[in-house]
Amino acid sequence: MPGSLSILKLDALRSLLAALALLFVVAHPAAAQLSFKPTAEAVQEDKLLNALKEGDKISGRISIPDGMAASLIQPAGREWRDFQRSTLPIIGGVSILGMLALLAIFLMVRGRIRVEHGFSGKTLLRFASFERFTHWLTATCFIILALSGLNISFGRMLIMPMLGAEAFASMSAYAKLAHNYLAFPFMLGLVIMFLIWIKDNIPGRIDLEWIRQGGGLLSSGKHPPAKRFNAGQKGIFWIVIIGGVLMSVSGWYLLFPYMLPDVTGLLFWTVIHAVIAMLFIAAMLAHIYIGSIGMEGAFDAMGTGEVDLNWAKEHHALWVAEEQAKANASANRSARAVPAE
Repeated sequence: MPGSLSILKLDALRSLLAALALLFVVAHPAAAQLSFKPTAEAVQEDKLLNALKEGDKISGRISIPDGMAASLIQPAGREWRDFQRSTLPIIGGVSILGMLALLAIFLMVRGRIRVEHGFSGKTLLRFASFERFTHWLTATCFIILALSGLNISFGRMLIMPMLGAEAFASMSAYAKLAHNYLAFPFMLGLVIMFLIWIKDNIPGRIDLEWIRQGGGLLSSGKHPPAKRFNAGQKGIFWIVIIGGVLMSVSGWYLLFPYMLPDVTGLLFWTVIHAVIAMLFIAAMLAHIYIGSIGMEGAFDAMGTGEVDLNWAKEHHALWVAEEQAKANASANRSARAVPAE
């Protein structure tokens, strides 16, 4: 009998323990998983750490239609973050600051490019009103886009410490709006510029001679002959068109990211947009320099549309000859059209 009582007590104790375990499982299913499945994939931390080290994509489970939302961490995101923090500042610093340094050295060594024979007082129409409007529309939009874009990339590092977080946030919000909406008139300007100037910017043999002589920019004296646009201006034209197209395409995807199939494509176009922007800004700094303080009389071309005849003969002798031939032909036709008395 004592043995039977011991067996009954053990059975009762086992039943009690089983009941308590069942109650715990029902009340705490997550804890039960951890208790009864200690080797499940959900708690294999070493697997997660290895994925982070090896650059594998880490995904979760979602119940919404957007499959991209399942990606928690992926290599492209980490690479993009490293690019923004380390590589892009180097590209921007070397291209933009390097160009500013080169232009400063060029100005100190070469000085301002003067009109060798002085101003004649006679002018020649170089750009019509519509051409100047198109140029300034595109240029103004570009300047605002460049400044607001640089603020996105470097403002937190350079500007926020000077303005403070609140003022910087307000300024950046307006800059972002300007950047988004001025992209459209900038793209319109690109299209118009391409249509009205493409015929004068096709490279030719004469451009090789201009390049060989350095455009007459490195030393004073006679400038190589050129038509309406010389090789340097043609280079700027194609930089604007090709760079502008790349900026427009990449910017379009940044404005409308859901046009891309996945986030990797978005990160790719973000990098393209940033790199092209830095190189584009550097090239435009050289263009602005030559068109303003770098060359005497150059700003008049896009300022009033008319340039001094001596300036035009020195820099665009072939174009001046063409324009004068057209003017003479027109005068002859007018003279023949007048009836004799």
